Amino acid sequence: MIGWRTQANLYIMNLTQSPIFLIERELKIRNYSPCTVKAYTLSLKEYLRYLEDHKNSIENFDEEDVKNFLLYKKEQNCAPKTINVYLCAIQFFYKEILKTPKNISFKLARRNRKLPVILNHDEIMSVISGFKNVKHKLAVALAYGAGLRVSEVANLKIQDIDFQNMIVAVRQAKGNKDRLTVLPENMALELKNLIGERIKDPNDYVFLSQRGGKLSIRTFQKIFQNMVRKVGILKAVSFHSLRHSFASHLIENGVNLRFVQTVLGHQNIRTTQIYTHVSTEGLFRNVKSPL
Repeated sequence: MIGWRTQANLYIMNLTQSPIFLIERELKIRNYSPCTVKAYTLSLKEYLRYLEDHKNSIENFDEEDVKNFLLYKKEQNCAPKTINVYLCAIQFFYKEILKTPKNISFKLARRNRKLPVILNHDEIMSVISGFKNVKHKLAVALAYGAGLRVSEVANLKIQDIDFQNMIVAVRQAKGNKDRLTVLPENMALELKNLIGERIKDPNDYVFLSQRGGKLSIRTFQKIFQNMVRKVGILKAVSFHSLRHSFASHLIENGVNLRFVQTVLGHQNIRTTQIYTHVSTEGLFRNVKSPL
């Protein structure tokens, strides 16, 4: 038996509004990040499609439907992280949109524990020096030198760079949090030259496309992957590997773990501690197996 509030929500939804509209609106009102809004809406669309294929309706919560859907995605070789996004989107819809009184207490899928892939300093320098396009070169160099995510590079504005104090301000990053990180001294002059007269427009993006507006996340990922292949690096790396390498190299150089946590913007230091397991280049260099 469902309460009057749930019945009212279902009635309104049936008449005028789709579940996708309702969840997207609620997420935006609560100031969830654009990435989360996109992920949840796409996840709910897939769940709706699954229910439709099985002649079921999202208005009637059925725990078996949810479990069968998650198993279906698992059998499609979806990663545990992706399955958890599906689950969170479904839970959010039933709890926060339909206000269902039933207890939805599924446990998140256990995530595979994998060490991040790290590029050594020589590999990173070979990638950076391989660029003839100054803008692309500086974007990749800054991602490594300041420990930025690809979205943070794309969204970086001129006002976010403090050349006087050599600081980069990262605005509304993951979790809608601001943080500060270091600006590499050896690239400050090139960045100033790239910005040029646009310094008068502090709200402008640092890395602009030729067609106007900021360069896309996909562009940064593509130019990095292309250069990695061009210089002959065979590791399974992504643009995010620059951030992993930044953290690992700081720890190798003896930087305090709490400071690394701060510049990366990690809420829990256990997330930062993973880099202590990959910062072993110097440790293993002079060690030989007894075999």
